[in-house]
Amino acid sequence: MSVENNGKASSSPTQKRDNNNSDSESDANNDHLIGNVQRIAIIPPNYEGKPKKGHLIFDASFECGNLGRVDYVNDNEYDLFIRPDTCCPRFRCWFLFTVENVKADQRVIFHIVNFSKAKSLYRDGMTPIVKSTSRKRWQRLPTRNVFYYRCPDHRKNYVMSFTFCFDREDDVYQFAYSFPYTYTKLQNYLENIEQRQLDYVQRRPLVYSVQKRRLDLLTVANPALLVKGKRKKVVILTARVHPGETPSSYVCQGFIDFIISDHPIARLLRDNIVFYIVPMLNPDGVFLGNQRCSLLGFDLNRVWNDPSHWAHPEIYGIKTHIMNLNEDADFELDFFIDIHAHSTMMNGFMYGNVYEDTTRFEKHGIFPRLFSRNAEDFSINNTTFNRDAFKAGTGRRTLGGCLQESTHCYTLEVSFFSYQTSANSQAIPYTEELYQQLGRNLARTFLDYYKSINYISWSPSCSVMPRLKEDRIKSRLTRQSTNMPIVNQDEAFLNGESFNLCMGEFIYPQTRNTTNNDNEPE
Repeated sequence: MSVENNGKASSSPTQKRDNNNSDSESDANNDHLIGNVQRIAIIPPNYEGKPKKGHLIFDASFECGNLGRVDYVNDNEYDLFIRPDTCCPRFRCWFLFTVENVKADQRVIFHIVNFSKAKSLYRDGMTPIVKSTSRKRWQRLPTRNVFYYRCPDHRKNYVMSFTFCFDREDDVYQFAYSFPYTYTKLQNYLENIEQRQLDYVQRRPLVYSVQKRRLDLLTVANPALLVKGKRKKVVILTARVHPGETPSSYVCQGFIDFIISDHPIARLLRDNIVFYIVPMLNPDGVFLGNQRCSLLGFDLNRVWNDPSHWAHPEIYGIKTHIMNLNEDADFELDFFIDIHAHSTMMNGFMYGNVYEDTTRFEKHGIFPRLFSRNAEDFSINNTTFNRDAFKAGTGRRTLGGCLQESTHCYTLEVSFFSYQTSANSQAIPYTEELYQQLGRNLARTFLDYYKSINYISWSPSCSVMPRLKEDRIKSRLTRQSTNMPIVNQDEAFLNGESFNLCMGEFIYPQTRNTTNNDNEPE
């Protein structure tokens, strides 16, 4: 096993923490965090010889990984530093790393000490997720083991501390901010779709990123609809312009899975609507493990008004494609929806635009209301319409001002953590499957919209219609109310193939009533 000492373990814990008292934006020891740790063994001060069992080995030198530095505090306590986005030290939020060389029943406290955001769902019960070699499914840590607070030892930066007990010596443990979704995972997913040779699905690289990664464009439509000279309505869906917002990829995948399926609603939509989908707008940032920026340090959701073909090729490429469609008499652009994830709010919700024309503005509110009827986790109360100057360079704002007046441009946000329904006071944490379900419900909503404007007429049988929202809520709560024995977290974590966490740890009370005041830029 190839390992190395981190070169900091010889410092005393007090000395180490005092050295961190520098400016939280420009320094905060971020000048040392150029790359990710690479299989680094953290050994106690004055220890000589090869690392032994219990000397933890940290690694983030893989796709989407992010961990810039590890400091030894004592045998059971470690300070962890998020590596800032490349070329942009402002953003420090996403983390993904592995730990190995553990001892059975070894208890540790990890402090992630340099978050760049003060407001966080960690205050409302959100916790990191974990999986291991023998347990492949991600699970959230119990809330009682996680603490989020301002720390005077780290220049009053916000710190997230969590305790953990390693139970299997041969396992490699992986910790993450949210469910990872890599560029490679997307490529494999799209290649599997291509291999099915569906005549109504086309895949092509729209452009290539600075590091020559594909910006994939999926076209989903009945081939008969694409003939030249035939007028067709268009829906454009994009995701993952901010690389750390991984839930958006699961929502987008759920949408794609549904719209290419054999479901009667999907077939009807493909027969009448052309769907253009860009599942990953920032492939370089995703691959590098950034939170918000591209390889060159740009927030790509602030350059839509004037993208550069060399600095922002992804936005330049998709905007050019959209503007060409807008000028083509064969196409009528109805929707542009950009999918994001939100780090301070619950539920799914939308940002829309404000228009002086009252009729246009009223029409702009129809789709979110239809969506809220289909998705139990979509909040119409959190949905807002704005035109503040700070968001002028976003896709929603830019395209909302330059496309046809009939085009509806939205940002779809989904919580990194959980949703709360009107029928239940408890917040339900999202899973990969629940994110994908939101994507499927988004797809269904297009049928409701086009029926409402009499563009599509259909009277389906009950067997193909989704259950009522209230029925789905009752079904989910019934499944989650199953009694399970309460297990002490400190007793090892695992039973068989799953982490031994009681069901009660997976349902959290709502701890604050948040209003949508743009807590996080879209």
